[in-house]
Amino acid sequence: MQLCTDAARLEARAADAARASSEPLGPLHGVPVTIKDSFDVRGVISTGGTLGRRAYVPAQDASAVARLREAGAIVLGKTNVPELSLAFESDNLVYGRTNNPYDLARTPGGSSGGEAAIIAAGGSPLGIGTDAAGSLRVPAHCCGIAALKPTLGRVPRSGTFPPAVGASADLWHVGPLARRVDDLSLALSVLAGPDGHDPRVAPVPLGDPRRVEPAQQRVACFADNGILPPTPGTQAAVEFAAEALRGAGARVDQARPDGIEQSLELTRAVFGADGGAGGPLLLQLAGTTQPSPLLLRLAAILEPAYARSAADCAAVLAHWDVFRATMLAFWQRFDALVCPVNAYPAPPHGTTFDDDQLPGFSYTMAFNLTGWPVVVVRAGTSAEGLPIGVQVVAPPWREDVALALARQIEAAFDRRA
Repeated sequence: MQLCTDAARLEARAADAARASSEPLGPLHGVPVTIKDSFDVRGVISTGGTLGRRAYVPAQDASAVARLREAGAIVLGKTNVPELSLAFESDNLVYGRTNNPYDLARTPGGSSGGEAAIIAAGGSPLGIGTDAAGSLRVPAHCCGIAALKPTLGRVPRSGTFPPAVGASADLWHVGPLARRVDDLSLALSVLAGPDGHDPRVAPVPLGDPRRVEPAQQRVACFADNGILPPTPGTQAAVEFAAEALRGAGARVDQARPDGIEQSLELTRAVFGADGGAGGPLLLQLAGTTQPSPLLLRLAAILEPAYARSAADCAAVLAHWDVFRATMLAFWQRFDALVCPVNAYPAPPHGTTFDDDQLPGFSYTMAFNLTGWPVVVVRAGTSAEGLPIGVQVVAPPWREDVALALARQIEAAFDRRA
């Protein structure tokens, strides 16, 4: 992690002076924030978790970072990631391993694991991360905090490394992490909207979660995605969330989108649609000659799924389009969906790519493939005392619905705790 100690103190003094002189204040005036190391931060070493960038200092902020600063936030520092943000645990050859605050023998998740860990430990109230297969939501689940993966095209990804380009570009999202759902809403209002650089971002107005009536929502709920059954504690967390929404007046029914059982293999295929060229190219761009063990292990897992021809790549992209269309039909009957973040709570370090663990991450992969907005909020505790989150999923551009329902679950969990 890189600390911005001197700069943060100077900015805090300036924030105090502005407040004392009754100057106009931004919505995050004086709020300390931390930034996942996949974002460029002006004047601060920004490695992306790879050795070739261990001394790289950007000349300007990523769009999301610039928007936080413009809103008055004060950057405390950068937080740890796996190399190229391509793993479900946060370990690299630059900074080493990040531990879970609840159990140091377990991972805080990845790839935004350093961000989730510092927020869960009380070192930061708010941060930002990226998510291509669960990289915001898995760490929030592992560390017992809240996170939002907005709709694809809601928040610009400009200034992130790796950049969102190529066959897998539409898997990548930028979003906030925080201890409370309301803070996600505030952060989204700052981060959303076109920046003139990311061509996928659209000028779609934000809805207000405060105007969503939970009692008017039709909510689907499932605990098993047909790929890997959840632990009893995970299933109990989903049931708790469903009861919390029923208690708020929502209609909750057991239902699962058709086709969701394809999520794991389709995600592998999309990441492999470039024939395996993407990872080596990014390492070359970064000037890295020594990949991390996690990245090498991922490459070995993806190798059987590599497209061997242009026809193979075209078939993957066509399959992806059919999957998205099939999944989209689900919203003809429902307004939201509640399901696990993972089949199990935070796993031990070094196990996330194991054959019995990797399928558990398919619960988050499904909603990168669709691009839908998802909020993660804590809804349970495992037998080992580890936090368990649930996903609250909504149709495209309806972050307001997901945030409003997640807030109901958060309030119910607070009352139980």
